Amino acid sequence: MEATDAKTGPDWSIQDVARLAGTTSRTLRHYDEIGLLKPSRVGSNGYRYYDGDALLQLQRILLLRELGLGLPAIAEVFQQQADPVQALGRHLEWLAQEQERLARQMASVRQTIETVKGGGDMVAEKMFDGFDHTQYKDEVEERWGKDSYAKSDAWWRGMDAAEQREWKSRAAKLGSDWIAAAGSGLSPAGPEAQDLARRHIEWLTSIPGTPAAEDGGDIKGYVVGLAEMYVADARFAANYGGMQGAGFVRDALLAYAEKRL
Repeated sequence: MEATDAKTGPDWSIQDVARLAGTTSRTLRHYDEIGLLKPSRVGSNGYRYYDGDALLQLQRILLLRELGLGLPAIAEVFQQQADPVQALGRHLEWLAQEQERLARQMASVRQTIETVKGGGDMVAEKMFDGFDHTQYKDEVEERWGKDSYAKSDAWWRGMDAAEQREWKSRAAKLGSDWIAAAGSGLSPAGPEAQDLARRHIEWLTSIPGTPAAEDGGDIKGYVVGLAEMYVADARFAANYGGMQGAGFVRDALLAYAEKRL
């Protein structure tokens, strides 16, 4: 951008923007260098200045960084979703989902604290709500047979408490990463979503008894069937922030299965 002192509306110096956004001038200069955030003008003194549109772009960058996206993925989002209002609407939906999730966690922890302080008994169902692996027993047996459920159940019960917590944490992180990606405007066939699909399938193959874990099993058919189920069944869709998120997961898994399975 050529140096100019002309401006048509309010703008802010790079130092002011860095202070307001809680970032650094160095970071803003880097965003300029890679084409992610250009200043609205550069003064004759070489200082960068940013107008309201640039601040809006920076807000989107910071939101996407909070979602865990790298700078190349953010550039891809901007290329695919130019409308900032629509994009921010999707970010707001994700933030609302995160707010609800954190509120549930806070309520659970608060209840645990009160129970411990009062000398009461722990209510495991409330402490670990959403992780009951037996709730789909009948459906698993109907779809894939009793042997599949028995293997999975024995594997789960064979883990100690620490191992179960680690596995739950891994599953929860995968779910939150899917929700974040779905809310970011990424392409399901893009590298970020396809890496998530790879992680998802690795997660599935780690569970004994599933067709994905069995030697000679129809991994592709299993993944495709599950992907469609995530959208068809509201209970599963809820794990990915609703139907929109589940649709993103389905499309990413189908793209991965078509190319790599």
